[in-house]
Amino acid sequence: MRITDVEVLVTCPGRNFVTLRVRTDEGVHGLGDATLNGRELAVASYLRDHVAPCLIGRNPFQIEDIWQFLYRGAYWRRGPVTMTAIGAVDTALWDIKGKALNVPVYELLGGASRTGVLVYGHASGESAGEAVDAVGRYLDMGYKAVRVQAGVPGLTGTYGVGRGELFYEPAEAGLPAEDVWSTEKYLATVPSLFARVRQEYGDEVHLLHDAHHRLTPVQAGLGRDLEPYRLFWLEDVAPAEQQEAFRLIRQHTTTPLAVGEIFSTIHDATLLLREYLIDYLRMTVVHGGGITHLRTAAAYADVHQVRTGCHGATDLSPVAMAAALHFDLSIPNFGIQEYMRHTAETDEVFPHAYTFSGGYLHPGDAPGLGVDYRDDLAERYPYRRAYLPVSRLEDGTMFNW
Repeated sequence: MRITDVEVLVTCPGRNFVTLRVRTDEGVHGLGDATLNGRELAVASYLRDHVAPCLIGRNPFQIEDIWQFLYRGAYWRRGPVTMTAIGAVDTALWDIKGKALNVPVYELLGGASRTGVLVYGHASGESAGEAVDAVGRYLDMGYKAVRVQAGVPGLTGTYGVGRGELFYEPAEAGLPAEDVWSTEKYLATVPSLFARVRQEYGDEVHLLHDAHHRLTPVQAGLGRDLEPYRLFWLEDVAPAEQQEAFRLIRQHTTTPLAVGEIFSTIHDATLLLREYLIDYLRMTVVHGGGITHLRTAAAYADVHQVRTGCHGATDLSPVAMAAALHFDLSIPNFGIQEYMRHTAETDEVFPHAYTFSGGYLHPGDAPGLGVDYRDDLAERYPYRRAYLPVSRLEDGTMFNW
């Protein structure tokens, strides 16, 4: 079997997605997600202009060798654009191998280590009361774990508060929106939010929260304030690239910590893992170099008793979600999977075999990843330039979004 064609497909069924389709001389094709929110066309160009010509004629079964070729052979390695491109190729090759051998990808990864993948949904509201009510709606749908985010009084926009009950897409067409942020106002509201959720729904539901890289190590004492409410995790409490800062954070809270959705390689997390500074590694298939590299990251995390919690926002297509589920199902140190539901338009463009039931997702038993791509529908949704917002403090200073 040889690779004969590599297509870079861009569509926007409600939001932009970049998909890689790798075709072979035996009629088997594979899909990979290459979406980098707000920088989609950079990855599309990297794939089309620099990677695709190097794949023609290669044996798609040589997944490890091709991964090493694209990583080591580029010299200018790492970074989100490069690793997203590599991740797309890698995922497509696993899809091809599964289809060619007529087995789901998780069987190629060692088989299932569990019967389903625990997922969490996103409950949010402009006020604490709306967020508390949203938690109840997720529990009614069968979720066992819920991330909770609420608007901050005095701020017109707050990270994590969606525009609807199920769908949250922060990127908007046009130039980047500018939000105003106050860490002090935020810190004053979060503990009372979780007190209300626990009072309303009890102790059985797993609760999560995302600080989105906005706190200093001292302000990350928020974790201590949240200890009475027994969070499943507190996510991205401080800028993730400041690994040493987590030494101070770890000294001041026993709330489990999750980090890593912006990491491109395991090298971004080695100190965090080696010194037991986090509890969950949130690297994802699409931005972390594909299934091949994420298996390496998970194995290194497992040595340090750290579990996975892969990023799974709507800026990752159903191809990436399926790949994550096959990965999640197979590894021994899986923790939880983020699951933000896609719009009906997205699900139509990317029909998939994975299903949700009773708080768990399962990738299904279709050969490969179990996801297809409808060219006829995708063509109806042309690319639209869109950006994630940016944040400024109340005095106008640029800040972390």
